Amino acid sequence: MTNRDSSVFEKNQQTGVPSQPKNSELQRKNKASNNLLTDWDLSKFKVGQEAGKTRFHDLDLPLSLMHAIADLGFKYCSPIQARTLPYTLRGHDIVGKAQTGTGKTAAFLTTIITELLGNPVEDDYFAGEARSLIIAPTRELVMQIAGDAQDLCKYTDLKVHSLVGGMDYDKQKRRLHESLCDILVATPGRLLDFAGSNDVYLDRTEILVLDEADRMLDMGFIPQVRRIIRLAPHQESRQTMFFSATFTSEVMNLAEQWTVNPTTVEIEPESVATDTVTQKVYITSTLEKFELLSNIIDQDEVESVIVFANRRDQCRRLQEKLKSKGFSVGLLSGEVPQGKRVKTLADFKSGKLKILVATDVAGRGIHIDGISHVVNYTLPEEPEDYVHRIGRTGRAGKTGTSISFACEDDAFLLEPIEKLLGTKLLSQLPDKLLMPI
Repeated sequence: MTNRDSSVFEKNQQTGVPSQPKNSELQRKNKASNNLLTDWDLSKFKVGQEAGKTRFHDLDLPLSLMHAIADLGFKYCSPIQARTLPYTLRGHDIVGKAQTGTGKTAAFLTTIITELLGNPVEDDYFAGEARSLIIAPTRELVMQIAGDAQDLCKYTDLKVHSLVGGMDYDKQKRRLHESLCDILVATPGRLLDFAGSNDVYLDRTEILVLDEADRMLDMGFIPQVRRIIRLAPHQESRQTMFFSATFTSEVMNLAEQWTVNPTTVEIEPESVATDTVTQKVYITSTLEKFELLSNIIDQDEVESVIVFANRRDQCRRLQEKLKSKGFSVGLLSGEVPQGKRVKTLADFKSGKLKILVATDVAGRGIHIDGISHVVNYTLPEEPEDYVHRIGRTGRAGKTGTSISFACEDDAFLLEPIEKLLGTKLLSQLPDKLLMPI
């Protein structure tokens, strides 16, 4: 037993936390990973070959993982999956450029699950030792990834844990110490909290994923990520997958530091803004914005809507004013406690809430099918955020509508958005929508 192993054992003895699952349990666990399949086999999941498409059948994935993929209805790989999986499944590092919603989460989770099932641990693992680590910039995104991981691991015994700020530390700690930690998904700050208190160890991490690196850079998390990476094995001794929506010089410099001879994959969307979203821009004044928003939401065709604003205080005031008019509305921003954010998202998904007011940072983790409208109450300062916002609607084969307000304060932000889109956005006066209904 190493000195570090000994200190973990002593700490757990003092605190009453189970020191570790016994090796016999580990062996049972690893064998059970492929023994939860009952009578299912690939004959129950038939997918025909199509020219230019890669089937999950073609990748020699574990049967337990294929069962979960079948349940989720995945038949053919998305472009980011088709181009990265042949490399990552062979252990290569990857640097991938892909927007939210392209399937990159399933790409790196498929790699992680396949690797962990194919290489069971042969010696003792302690509670809190993460075999794989996924770092993401926001709480919502962490929870989304962890949920996807649970779905893909449903026929295995792999254990998924998530660590985010704003939620009960002791509760997360108890969960972490109740079982092994095969897949750990975390925000940088909360992960450092756990590492600093010796509740998480990263020195045996086999696979490291950095998701939305550009967003972590924008949010100032890179110093924290550097500290986390210093706690993990050297890049020569781990597999690293690095994903970003943009490839700036700063992002590429980080990728070069943290990966070894990576394969670089760039997935450009067929169109920057999806063809399933109708985009509208209403020219209005600052004073008229709220009346215009209220009248839009009152329309019969508006089933569910996300309203984006740039600042927390703007979102808070909007939510309060909409609530005072009798609308069922929730708030998603960094100042809202995590427990309440989780409940708000659940209520929005279930239809209990018709309206969600959100900032860009919080909105990055929203992946909900069936959102009929997105309203940009204030135009985003970064053109890429416009694409992320309108991508919340028009998902899963459905159509959606994006409505942006351009007033005297932010109309100048339209030009860089149009440059990114490669097309002119038709601006119009709201006409009857500003007449009281």
